[in-house]
Parts: sequence; structure tokens; C-alpha cells
Amino acid sequence: QVQLVESGGGLVQAGGSLRLSCAASGRTFSSYAMGWFRQAPGKEREFVAAISKSGGRTYYADSVKGRFTVSRDNAKNTVVLQMNSLKPEDTAVYYCHCLSLGASYWGQGTQVTVSS
Repeated sequence: QVQLVESGGGLVQAGGSLRLSCAASGRTFSSYAMGWFRQAPGKEREFVAAISKSGGRTYYADSVKGRFTVSRDNAKNTVVLQMNSLKPEDTAVYYCHCLSLGASYWGQGTQVTVSS
């Protein structure tokens, strides 16, 4: 069993920055990759970024490449999504996610709103 809790969302003006954190508990954090997804009103949930177990490899959606950075601290069981140069189209609920032993786990989500 894995529990994921996101924090750090909020309201920011276009061009601003936010830092999202996801705290994980349960199974050994360093044994699974972590991902961030988002869901805007009326749209399907979409992939944003992912990071490998060790943190050595990262992956990004084209829409956030160059603006967002994902990182993890396995000693603190946390994964961070640093979001810079935010745009109104980044407005969504952001979720962290992991797969562990074939099971899919999601956090409760944190709202990010970018005003123009």
C-alpha cells in the first residue's frame, strides 16, 4: 500500500512559478518511478512529467518541456514538480502517481490556477 499526498498548489499570475510536492508513505519509495498528471475542467487526465526510481531519468510532456522540472529525494520520500513560466493553460488539478507491484496509486490532487 502506498499513500500519496500532494501540496503546494495555489493561484499564480501567468509567468509565475509554483512548486508542488508529493509525500509518499508505505512501500519503499526508491523502488518505484513517480509521475505527475493533471486534469483540467472538462478534459481528460494527462501526463505531465515522470522520474525514474533513482532520479537519473526524467520525462516531460511537450507542453511543459523547458518550463517544468521534476525531481525526487528518496531519503525524504518526496517528489517535487517545479513549475516556471506558468501559462493559463496550465490550470488544472495536479496529481502525483506511482505504480507499485502492479497496483496504481494516486494522490488526492492539488489545484493550480494560473490567471492571465
